[in-house]
Amino acid sequence: MDFGRIVTAMATPFTADGALDVAGLERLINHLLETGTTCLLAAGTTGESPTLTHTEKLRLFESTLRFADGRVPVMAGTGTNDTRASIELSREAARLGVHGLLLVTPYYNKPSQEGLYHHFAAIAEAVDLPIMLYNVPGRTAVNIDVDTALRLAEVPNIVALKEASGNFAQILEIAARKPDDFLLYSGDDKFTLPMMAVGGYGVVSVASHVVGLEIQEMIHSFLAGDHRAAATWSGRLLPIFEALFRTTSPSPLKAALELLGLPSGGVRLPLVAAGDAVVEELRRELTRLGKLSDR
Repeated sequence: MDFGRIVTAMATPFTADGALDVAGLERLINHLLETGTTCLLAAGTTGESPTLTHTEKLRLFESTLRFADGRVPVMAGTGTNDTRASIELSREAARLGVHGLLLVTPYYNKPSQEGLYHHFAAIAEAVDLPIMLYNVPGRTAVNIDVDTALRLAEVPNIVALKEASGNFAQILEIAARKPDDFLLYSGDDKFTLPMMAVGGYGVVSVASHVVGLEIQEMIHSFLAGDHRAAATWSGRLLPIFEALFRTTSPSPLKAALELLGLPSGGVRLPLVAAGDAVVEELRRELTRLGKLSDR
């Protein structure tokens, strides 16, 4: 399964009363597929997975598959800090027909590297789907070390790593030592180009909700050997990449979607809406990029 270069970690639209906005989800998916997304990730962190119920996740997976309608693969975020629960949700997602799984490192209980290996290997053994691991120690308090990542790369259906540690020494070592068929994705929009320069394949993106075509141009320029154009795109997009993480994601993203008239809804507690200063920064950046007209 080729997930392509731009996997969008999709926001979960909510209605005014906080329920899943299924009609809004269809509109958002159509927007993403018109603006460069090559794979939809449902119920990732950007989709507020910690506050989605089990039933809501399954409904989100089913609805995403239905609205994508075979145009791109659909990946389901099924990793938790409970291996048995992760296996159960992964199997249910597989029965619905998703094309791959994203498994985040177990959070809060801080397993050892051996525990991490057995957690991911057990889920991989339980399902016949390609799996992308997600390393984000800033949120989970545990890092997938290089040797563990390379050991997991030997598991047949563990095919990719979303690397969001920000540790470039680690990223460089993984890129240098990984098998060719184990794909390395940036888990941070602003590191997409530097990671591709050392052997990364693409990005699991938040910013693709609002600048998907521009990210596509940056990647295409790099792949075509026009590194100067790619660097120019990276520099031009850096301020919006940073603004979208000015406070805890996805609060800024949902503010940006609202500014653009795209399906959003609020965030669920314990997250709160982005403050006025963040919203104004987003407005300035979206205006600079031609997404909004000057007021």
